[in-house]
Amino acid sequence: MKIPVRHVLSTPPSGRHVPRRAILVASVLIALLNGCAATTNPVANGIPVELLPPELLGSSREKKKPIPLNALGRLTSDEYRLGPGDVLGVWVEGVLGDANTPIPIQSAPLIQARDQLVFPPGAGYPVRVDDNGTLFLPQLPPLMVAKLTVVEAREAIRAAYAQAGILRAGREKILVSLLYPRRYPIVVMREEASNLTAGPEGFTSTSKRGSGHEVHLRGDQNDVLHALALTGGLPGLDACDEIIVQRAVDGCPGKPENPAELLPHPPAAPIVRIPLHWPPDEPLPFGPQDVLLYPGDVVIIYPRELDVYYTAGLLPAGEHVLPRNVDLDVVEAICRVRGPLVNGAIAVSNLSGQLIQPGIGNPNPALLCVLRKTRHGGQINIRVDLNRALCDPKERIPVQPGDILVLQEMPSDALARYFSQTFLNFNIFWEAIHSKYITGVLDISAPDRLPGRLGQVNIIR
Repeated sequence: MKIPVRHVLSTPPSGRHVPRRAILVASVLIALLNGCAATTNPVANGIPVELLPPELLGSSREKKKPIPLNALGRLTSDEYRLGPGDVLGVWVEGVLGDANTPIPIQSAPLIQARDQLVFPPGAGYPVRVDDNGTLFLPQLPPLMVAKLTVVEAREAIRAAYAQAGILRAGREKILVSLLYPRRYPIVVMREEASNLTAGPEGFTSTSKRGSGHEVHLRGDQNDVLHALALTGGLPGLDACDEIIVQRAVDGCPGKPENPAELLPHPPAAPIVRIPLHWPPDEPLPFGPQDVLLYPGDVVIIYPRELDVYYTAGLLPAGEHVLPRNVDLDVVEAICRVRGPLVNGAIAVSNLSGQLIQPGIGNPNPALLCVLRKTRHGGQINIRVDLNRALCDPKERIPVQPGDILVLQEMPSDALARYFSQTFLNFNIFWEAIHSKYITGVLDISAPDRLPGRLGQVNIIR
């Protein structure tokens, strides 16, 4: 195949001949000085992934699993422990009742509430345990019964009447039963979405609703698990992945003056954060005393703030939602936003159905800079080589909330692309294979006053 090519090069007005090499060098220099994005990239000099400290790689979402639900409940005990607010049924022959009077039977609940349960009938006169944990009985000083079981309280009442000489030891007749367990008023505030729409970037909400509940938890069920069960269950996908417990201030109405002495597990912190997902190989960040609820405590479930990351550079600029419990690495993030990845930066046309343009094509953009915020308000720049990331999983770091992904070309790739687009038109060789004769004009971009034009090219096969 013979391809004669005739070049026609005009001369400048001064009459001096300018070599084509000078035109080429001048064009490249002007292109670089005019603001090539690959050479003026302000975040190109980042920290390579292999030199990045482990604490800056970010946390994994897939490693976190749902916590055991029984961790939200209190430790079960075999026997019920008395406390302020319990109502006992007490019958003492000769003091509270006599042999000729039938023992009273209590069956109706004293407090009507939405979560009130119907208890088995109890016998005796109702006597309430005071806020300081004492029991007031006829002819006796206040008797401390807090933290005692019902059996232990009966023995304490028997011993107190015997020591006071009111009843003869060995012949006393005492009946003590638990009529109504104490109730703790707890407020549960839930802020969750009412309408969830599933889209390509996750679940989005079109409206919000807030609900508040006041529940009365039994003394042996005053925990976060029962509070959630009575107000709608576990938080959904639209809610925050943690439960916040705000403790009541000291001295609030209905709270014992000294809870450390009267309650089995007093509150440990004014605000407790309970995550719903946690790595199974790590200890939970809360203890059994943190899930216990007391009068005046508030349980709050906040709405979920969507975790997003941003794209710029050669990627479509925008804001994108991160999955909630799934890791998304940098390669997957680029695929999600339909960015260029091993395609020679060739656009796909759905109208013409053409997937690959004839010719050699352009280099693949391989310089990805991840701008990541630090805990103290700073920022680090992580340099990711996409060509290496496709082969080495260690290079594919997970995307963290707030990351900015900037994709650009390497300076060498940008120079090769500029040279191929400006000075060469490889489509002419493609057309030469399919045609016996082709006539075309190759134009190059050159500065003014440095004319350089490739004239008509005739290709004969």
